[in-house]
Amino acid sequence: MPLWNKQSRRSEKEHMEHEYRSGKENHYDSVAEPEDTPDGRPRLVFHCQLAQGSPTGIISGFTNVKELYQKIAECYDMEASDILFCTLNTHKVDMGHLLGGQIGLDDFIFAHRKGRAKEIEITKSEDALGLTITDNGAGYAFIKRIKEGSIINNIPYIEVGDHIEKIDGESLVGCRHYEVAKMLKEIPKGATFTIRIVEPQKAGFANIGPRSGPGAGKKASYGSGKQTLRLKSNGTAAVEEVDSVRTTAEENINLLLENFMGINDAELASQIWDLADGKTNTMELAEAIDNSDLEAFGFTDDFIFELWGAITDAKSGRGKPVNNNNQY
Repeated sequence: MPLWNKQSRRSEKEHMEHEYRSGKENHYDSVAEPEDTPDGRPRLVFHCQLAQGSPTGIISGFTNVKELYQKIAECYDMEASDILFCTLNTHKVDMGHLLGGQIGLDDFIFAHRKGRAKEIEITKSEDALGLTITDNGAGYAFIKRIKEGSIINNIPYIEVGDHIEKIDGESLVGCRHYEVAKMLKEIPKGATFTIRIVEPQKAGFANIGPRSGPGAGKKASYGSGKQTLRLKSNGTAAVEEVDSVRTTAEENINLLLENFMGINDAELASQIWDLADGKTNTMELAEAIDNSDLEAFGFTDDFIFELWGAITDAKSGRGKPVNNNNQY
């Protein structure tokens, strides 16, 4: 049952802790200090809404993206598989605010549900289609960026945020972004193929925003915190202070992943940064990658050299710009 339907008689103080209203007016919930978990750690509480419009829900108790989706699904009485991806602090399909491997403790989560499916026949008239692919960490790969002037850019039915569900009838549900990018890259130039995509639901949610001004709750400002909850696929999560060096390095690592492999993955960039900890040269980084689950990516020596450069530049205060040159 959705959280906002659970009614009971409460004192005025309790009422202020959990305020649920319809999605028809501009508001965000105000929440009192969260209770501690049985092990003494504070229970982190996050606010969420469905991007196409919904009442505000309150979720907690997740340590990775799959668990987060499940919590949102339970809150809104739907299947977790209905969620394509989440954005932070905006209901729009804005890939600059895509939820990746970390969430600011003041961030507001918007879940984007599956919308209509579309099947499109495409002729690969050039070597590259012009796509950057990412995934939601729960089995759906989708389009993060479309290169201007590319084949895909000239097809008005394909948009950023669309989930790539099938290619020539073969289901890609459960595939990682690099697998989808590889499949698209391997389609011969001149070949014609059919792609089935699923767009995020669209609805009139343009006028809903955070409540501010007199009487606003203590969570009226979102996305301005200096601490983040870092999510990891192995089921662990930790609250961390924002590290500008790490942030710069991960941004550049992600750009390299996009340029060399046509994928975008904040969690993968974070894993690479962690593997580089304590390493003094590219050989040590290469050995650490070979001995991890990242070995499956088959990173080349040249790519690892570029990764090392991005990491060392960030540590020395040089945010090295990365050129865009490779998409699928």
